[in-house]
Amino acid sequence: MSQPGAGSGLSRRKRAVAALATGAVVLAGAALWTSTLVKSPAQAAADAGPPAPDVLTAPVERRVLADTVVTRGVVAASQTVDLAPVATAADGSAAPVVTKVMVRSGQTFKAGRVLAEVSGRPVFALPGTLPVYRDLKPGTHGDDVRQLQKALGSLGHGTGSDPAGTYGAGTKQAVTDLYAAIGYEPVVVGGGDGGEDPVGGARDQVKEAERRLDGLLRAGSGSSADSGAGKTADGKTADGKTADAKGSGQDADDIRYAREDLAEARSDLAEAEAVSGAMVPASEVVFLSGFPARVDTMNAKVGGEVGERLATVSAGRLVVRGTLGAHEKDLVRPGQKVEVLSEVYGDQVTGTVASVADVPTAPEGEEAGAAGQGYTVVVRPDSTLAARLAGQDVRLTIEAATTGRKVLVVPVSALSAGADSRTTVTVLERSGERRRVEVRPGTSGDGCTEVTPLRGARLGEGDKVVVGVAR
Repeated sequence: MSQPGAGSGLSRRKRAVAALATGAVVLAGAALWTSTLVKSPAQAAADAGPPAPDVLTAPVERRVLADTVVTRGVVAASQTVDLAPVATAADGSAAPVVTKVMVRSGQTFKAGRVLAEVSGRPVFALPGTLPVYRDLKPGTHGDDVRQLQKALGSLGHGTGSDPAGTYGAGTKQAVTDLYAAIGYEPVVVGGGDGGEDPVGGARDQVKEAERRLDGLLRAGSGSSADSGAGKTADGKTADGKTADAKGSGQDADDIRYAREDLAEARSDLAEAEAVSGAMVPASEVVFLSGFPARVDTMNAKVGGEVGERLATVSAGRLVVRGTLGAHEKDLVRPGQKVEVLSEVYGDQVTGTVASVADVPTAPEGEEAGAAGQGYTVVVRPDSTLAARLAGQDVRLTIEAATTGRKVLVVPVSALSAGADSRTTVTVLERSGERRRVEVRPGTSGDGCTEVTPLRGARLGEGDKVVVGVAR
């Protein structure tokens, strides 16, 4: 027979053993968790070490390689002229005043069009490339006269038999016709308007010489039957023969001197007439290289005084003027291809470099030598640019160099120069093996270089070349 309380004691011992076992399992799990997540300083340093190196490669390509220069430019006409006519009142008492404005900003116009009127005188445009630098008057000679004659002819006003470059009677008549066509009277030089009249004076001298000679001839003829009959003022008879001096006491030398005076007076008259007549004042004409031309800005206002700039007009095809830095200037040459892109309108056209300045130009408003100066490059588009692009800022991509054909191309970083001056690239085979290939570099551009394998080495499109090592 069991004693009371013996069973309960055994149960307590079993529960204690179970609790100890459970605690041991928990402690073992905690130790395992700690060992996986909690590292010692030494283990942490070991795990932070660099991984195994990884080779970076790039494929060998076969394509046309081009080196480009990208810059900005502004679309503008090939010729831009500021109109700054200088005119004075007839008596010189008043400053020139704008009396009419015939065109407005943004308007196009044809050759022969009057643009404005200053103190009652027209300012008009004619075709030509030589800037006006003097008044064009009868009797003048030069290339500017030849240009005027050509311009007059293009408007239908022929210059007759005048030699090219000589302002003669035919050119005077053509100028008179031009002014009549635009509704103005021409300025006449030597016409005696408000001043000395050389032509009138020369004519008076001729009349006086003729009368003197006629008087001497009449006095020398005496009462002869043919006295004065059929004679002209120069002493010739009706049949064209020169009458002899007759009559007692008449000195034949007086008649000879009188004839010489008459000849000289007639020569002076011819010279005066040659340099007189309709003229073109420099203040009234502007020569432009092409038509229709455009009015960029019209500053003149009726009633206002003429300032330094009456208006700005432009002519000729639209071109693009850009700026190159000193490091880019030697890369760009006339004849190179250019892509012109307008980000505003999306227009994209091709063009050609027309010129590159040899001397840097400072930004407007700054002195030469200032920071930011550059070399002006002019690009001539292959096709006519839309008029809406005038004054627009555009992007220029200049093809500074090109292979012209497809060649093997690798990144510049793939090239390696050894101590023996040989240039090589390293090809990574599919097996992981590396193979060094000697090459000759060619044209470079946009981060790549043309290469040609040497000494029979194998290098082809699609091969992987080492460009670096990543860790």
